[in-house]
Amino acid sequence: MSRPGAGVSLSEEPAGRASAPPTFGRRHASSAVLAVMLAALTTSCVNAPLDRVDSFSVSTHVDDWRDEVIYQLIVDRFADGDPGNNFRVNPDPRVLATYKGGDWQGIIDHLDYLEALGVTALWISPVILNVDTDAGVDGYHGYWAVDLERVNPHFGDLATARRMVDACHARGIKVVLDIVTNHLGQVFYYDINMDGRPEENVSGGFPTNPGDPQAPPRTPVTHITEYDPDYDPRGVQTLTSLGEAGPAPIRFFDMPEIFRTPPNPPIFQRREAYNLRGKVTDWNDREQVVFGDFPGGLKDINTQNAEVRDEMVRVYTNWALRLDLDGFRIDTVKHVEHEFWQDFTQRVRATLAAAGKTNFLMFGEAFDGDDALVGSYTRPGELDSVFYFPQKFQVFDDVFGRGGPTSKIQQLRTARAENYGATPQTMGIGVAPQQALVNFMDNHDVSRFLWAQPSRPALRAALAYLLTEDGIPCIYYGTEQDFDGGNDPANREPLWWSGYERGGETFEWIAELNRQRRRYAALRRGDMTLTWTTERVGDAEDAGALAFERKTSDGGYALISINAQGEHASHTSFGGVAMSVTAPAGTVLVDVLGSEELTVAADGTLSVELAPYQARILIPRDQLRTD
Repeated sequence: MSRPGAGVSLSEEPAGRASAPPTFGRRHASSAVLAVMLAALTTSCVNAPLDRVDSFSVSTHVDDWRDEVIYQLIVDRFADGDPGNNFRVNPDPRVLATYKGGDWQGIIDHLDYLEALGVTALWISPVILNVDTDAGVDGYHGYWAVDLERVNPHFGDLATARRMVDACHARGIKVVLDIVTNHLGQVFYYDINMDGRPEENVSGGFPTNPGDPQAPPRTPVTHITEYDPDYDPRGVQTLTSLGEAGPAPIRFFDMPEIFRTPPNPPIFQRREAYNLRGKVTDWNDREQVVFGDFPGGLKDINTQNAEVRDEMVRVYTNWALRLDLDGFRIDTVKHVEHEFWQDFTQRVRATLAAAGKTNFLMFGEAFDGDDALVGSYTRPGELDSVFYFPQKFQVFDDVFGRGGPTSKIQQLRTARAENYGATPQTMGIGVAPQQALVNFMDNHDVSRFLWAQPSRPALRAALAYLLTEDGIPCIYYGTEQDFDGGNDPANREPLWWSGYERGGETFEWIAELNRQRRRYAALRRGDMTLTWTTERVGDAEDAGALAFERKTSDGGYALISINAQGEHASHTSFGGVAMSVTAPAGTVLVDVLGSEELTVAADGTLSVELAPYQARILIPRDQLRTD
């Protein structure tokens, strides 16, 4: 049957306004508010003076990305600074799949909070215009793009977005923008039966004996949705009562009241801009993963098309220049062919460098535990870094979350040398991907750490590893407030529920770890060598013990020791054999997270005792700093 309220264009080219716009009860904006918002969109088009790339100055704000601590926030959930853009907002705290009111002004208003936490870079959700709502769920997250050149009016106007970036830069905070090149929102449907209406049909299943409810069906049950049909390697086909009749037409929606209109730039109003094969049904099939629509009706873009590639480069370099951005976090990279990244990254870097912006970070999301697959996007000529999902699963989930052996950390680091790029990308950030992986324990796509492991001491032990290992740490907003939401959308709580409290134990723990990172270059840029991991768990004396050294070329040194389990104290020794370290015998090491001093033994060993979930950062006494 047809989905309620589906206004559509009845041809493959954009058509006029739908005759009967849908209603959304309390969440439907008034006509006056909608008129204001649509007017705002008109004035923010790319031809307006405010949007001219050459009207803004840009510069490089980053020295070494390993110095930074990234804080991921969803704009709609961080802070509401401007109630004037709160249209179609649902205030019910039980309903998290709708707009809540956060905006760019809210970020400006709470930069003191971020500074107190020790954040030095923000990863913000997409800024561009999205399909506003679909099947009762809103596009507040930013991944349902419809116009790549206009801002999302829920968050403010372009001038406010630029003020937000400038305000961050004034405090030394860098800004990374989330972008999507793989898909657009559900901007069209496949007219499989060619009747000009989007439909969902269920047929078949007729029993061989209608009088017997246990009788087997005579025909199989089939479900065909024109919004989101299953993958077909030939492309989605038409299907009538007489059989197939070739590729299905696509028909664009025209529902401006919810910004569900033919997409922009104009290339995306043509068939050749899409792969048109239907949604992925087998995630182990690489062809489907690369060429299939994302389930939920997100339409897969044909990134092999040269004109599409040109527009992606143009649009996103323009955003970087308009806003003076410092980097891109790129969504769904494993769903796009490698050749696209080899083209896109090189042209973006060259264009930005010509404008005076270098050291521009591009890291991607390959939501997968396959270490070789994730690392493949850091090949020469591709991304500077990736979101380190294998570590999230194997270390933060298995070791810190479930008490697995710390030897998993050694296994993963051994694989890194083979799976990730060993040299910096040309015109990239100057650091090899192997040393610049973006480390995280949770984010907007997975349940929060405290959902699976409801132990705040375990969380703080995991944070100690996150903020002292090599690479670039990324903290998901709300972690500092002990948020514990489950899977999407429960993990996307409004931060204002916390009252922006700064006195909580986890907030202060993160702030302290960040202070130590700032003081000691070894914690940011030092080479990392594991000095103790163990396969033993349970009651073993070293169960959960983890230790590693960080060393810089100028002699900076740190020894980090963590107990990743909470059942008992643990030691970096077993059976009378203690951990070997490279600090000279007799070196006095001071725990900067406490005050205890330890001395390296004459044979170059050190046994560190760790209470359950305890972390220690040991610095040579002659290198201690208090600034």
